[in-house]
Amino acid sequence: MSAEDFLNGQILLIDKPLHWTSFQAVNKIKYALINKAGLPKKFKIGHAGTLDPLASGLLLVCTGKFTKRIMELQGQAKEYTGSFYIGATTPSYDLETQIDETFETSHIDETLIHETVKQFLGEIDQKPPIYSAIKKDGIRLYEHARAGENVEIATRKTTIHEFEITRIALPNVDFRVVCSKGTYIRSLAFDFGKAMNSGSHLTVLRRTKIGDYNVKEAMDVTLFEQSLAH
Repeated sequence: MSAEDFLNGQILLIDKPLHWTSFQAVNKIKYALINKAGLPKKFKIGHAGTLDPLASGLLLVCTGKFTKRIMELQGQAKEYTGSFYIGATTPSYDLETQIDETFETSHIDETLIHETVKQFLGEIDQKPPIYSAIKKDGIRLYEHARAGENVEIATRKTTIHEFEITRIALPNVDFRVVCSKGTYIRSLAFDFGKAMNSGSHLTVLRRTKIGDYNVKEAMDVTLFEQSLAH
């Protein structure tokens, strides 16, 4: 693919590694395109939907004229797979922070887990985690959280199109979720545990689809770099 192809516009399917920020992944691709594909130092590049460092999977990176499609791509339904840990919560609702509370789980069985799933199908009210990048009074929520400040967070509407439990090996429960833009799977983990009169937090998260784009067709960042050398 030539420099002109990238400037005219491409949607690159990238499999973001665990522990990388989405910004790091885009930056790596940007400099690979400058140094190996001969693109000018200033060209348009961006991604359609941030993945947390503790999540892996599909990142759509748009170049050139296709950056105009970012908003459209962000609005498409997304599919995730992952795992909840039942019986404990963390302030961030995932592994970014340490367990702060443990709960009884002796009453939880497969029937209760599958019944609880039904409560979360369709349009739901969801409160974003305090450890998120949403701004409140001009400051990101995670900055309030790290400063130890209590902040009132408004709920927002989101839609869960599909919610399937794929494996139960308590305290771990594996899932697959198809949801609308703006859904926090960390909040789903927290609310799921609460709905079972227990607690839960997210331990594994992988984005597998955005609209019709599938992570199976995505490329590792390093492999993408290598492909430009040929």
